[in-house]
Amino acid sequence: MYRVRIEPRENCISDMVCVSICPDVFEMNPEDNKSQIVEKYREKGNIAVGLIPDDLAQCAQDAANACPVQIIHVEKA
Repeated sequence: MYRVRIEPRENCISDMVCVSICPDVFEMNPEDNKSQIVEKYREKGNIAVGLIPDDLAQCAQDAANACPVQIIHVEKA
């Protein structure tokens, strides 16, 4: 398992790069139009922190690398 964090989430500029690269992990929040973790992988309901399976780690890391504001963090859980 890997932990994914969008931190600080308020710095998200809503360009949707993470959603385009890794829609299995990231989605846009309809209320504030910022990136969030899809519900399936949220840790304790937190929209900015998630636990993902190993097979999605590279996808999430690619999204983190492409994020223009570098607020996505992926680490082994």
